[in-house]
Amino acid sequence: MAHPTRHPVLFEGLISKPIHVAFDTDLQSSDGGGLLLGALDRGIGLTAALAACLVDRRDPSRTRHSTLDLLRQGVYSRALGYADGNDAALLGGDPALQAACGRRPGPESRLGSQPTLSRFEHAPSGRELHAALLAFEDHVLRRLRRKHRRARLITIDLDGTHDPVHGTQQLGLFNGFYDCHGYLPLLGFLTVDDHPEPWLFHARLRSGRARQVQGAIPLLRRIVPRLRRSFPCARIRVRLDAGFATPRLFRALDRLKVQYAVALPGNEALVRRVAGPLEHEVAMARITGETRRGFDRFPYRTRSWSRSRQVVAKVEALVHEGRQVKRNPRFVVTNLRHKAETVYGIYCGRGDSENRIQELKNDLEIDRTSCRSF
Repeated sequence: MAHPTRHPVLFEGLISKPIHVAFDTDLQSSDGGGLLLGALDRGIGLTAALAACLVDRRDPSRTRHSTLDLLRQGVYSRALGYADGNDAALLGGDPALQAACGRRPGPESRLGSQPTLSRFEHAPSGRELHAALLAFEDHVLRRLRRKHRRARLITIDLDGTHDPVHGTQQLGLFNGFYDCHGYLPLLGFLTVDDHPEPWLFHARLRSGRARQVQGAIPLLRRIVPRLRRSFPCARIRVRLDAGFATPRLFRALDRLKVQYAVALPGNEALVRRVAGPLEHEVAMARITGETRRGFDRFPYRTRSWSRSRQVVAKVEALVHEGRQVKRNPRFVVTNLRHKAETVYGIYCGRGDSENRIQELKNDLEIDRTSCRSF
C-alpha cells in the first residue's frame, strides 16, 4: 500500500529534468514547526529563565535529562498540540523535537519518558513555582519595555476562568455556579496604548471555591509599581468584572492611584437610580421596534465604601421578535472623567481577555490540569 508521506516524485512538470525527493530516512517528523519554536524560545530565553527557578534534587549520576530539557520538552509538546503526557512515548524519538530541545537527533538522544515527565511536574515546591511565576512576569515586562519604549497607557485586565476536573485532584472543589468540580485560575493581561495584542503576564491556579478577587490585590500591588518603573510616562488603567468589586479592592486601587473601570453588580438602589432613563428607553424601543440604549453618570456610595464614587450606567432596552422588551441595566464604577458612553466602551474592551483565555484553552490546552496534587 502506498504511504502518503513517502511520495517519491514532486514538482513534476516544473522543469524539463525530473526532480526526485525521497522521504525514506529513519529520522522523520511531521512537526517541523518545533524547530522554529525552539529557536524562538532560545532567542527570548523564556524556558531558561523558568528552569533557573526550579531546584533539581535528583542524583546527578542517575540523571539523563536536565531540568531545562524536561521543561522544554513539556512546553514544546503542548505548543505542538500534544497535551497528554503519554505522548512522550511517541515524541521522545521525534528528531524535530530533539533538535528543538538542543539535542542531536537520533535514537541515542531520546527525550524524557512519560514517567520521567510526570515526576518532573510533581517535583517543584510551591515556593519554586511562585519564583517561576515572578520570573515569567519579569520576562514579559522586559519584552514589553523593549517593544513599547514610548508607551502612554498600560491597561491591566484580570479575569478568572473555570477549569473542570474529572478525577480526585487536590482542591478541585465543587462550584455551584458552574455546577461541577474544578479550579478557578486567575489570568492577567497587559495591553499597551491601542495595540490590539494583549500580553499574558500572570497565570495562577486557585481552588474551585476561590472568590474572584482572591489574589488580585497582591498582584496589583506588585505589578503596578513595576509598570511605573518600566514606563514612567505611562498611565496605568485597571479593568475588572463585577466579581472583583469589593471595598478592599477599591481602597487598593485608590492607594495605587491608577485609573479604573470595574463592573458593579446591580441592586435595588442602583436600579431605582436609573428607573427614569431606563423606562424612557423602553418606551422608545416599543415605538421604534429596535433596541435602545442610553448612558447616565452619578455619584454612589454603599455602606461598606469609605467614600462616594462615580458610577456609569448603561440603560438598555433589548428588543427580540415575539418577546417583551427586556430591561438590561449595567453599572461600572470608575474614576475616569470621560463621558459615560466613552467610559462604558473602555470597560467593554476587557471582554477581549476572555477571547484570549479561550485561545489558551483551545490552542495550548492550559486546562489540562491532570496532576493529582495542587
